[in-house]
Amino acid sequence: MNKPLMTCTSALVVLLAVSAAAHHSPVMFDRSKKQTLSGTVKEFAWTNPHASIQLDVPGPEGQAGIWGVEMNSPNNLVKQGWRSNTIKPGDKVSVVISPLRSGEHGGAFVSIKLADGRVLGDKWTEDIEK
Repeated sequence: MNKPLMTCTSALVVLLAVSAAAHHSPVMFDRSKKQTLSGTVKEFAWTNPHASIQLDVPGPEGQAGIWGVEMNSPNNLVKQGWRSNTIKPGDKVSVVISPLRSGEHGGAFVSIKLADGRVLGDKWTEDIEK
């Protein structure tokens, strides 16, 4: 392989590695905090690289706010008991997240309590619900 092509290939590999690391960086979430959101599922996206939930959560004054919850990949979620139809728009759920450090309406999925009382994710405890 000639030197310019090798340098270009090396730069591309480094660029892709940095991009992948940034995409999966947990730095944006405050893993030391837990927050419970109770609301109505607006959307459940069963997609790679991460599934996600869009949750319509009533605010303190009654106004609704949409919260984005980033989850694991569908492949890993299946191992935890999830299916693509586990939740659907209109379902009432409570979701525990590690919130975004920025304070925006979003976070990383920790656990969910479904309308039928089933729990998926980390063990649900009364301490988390506070």
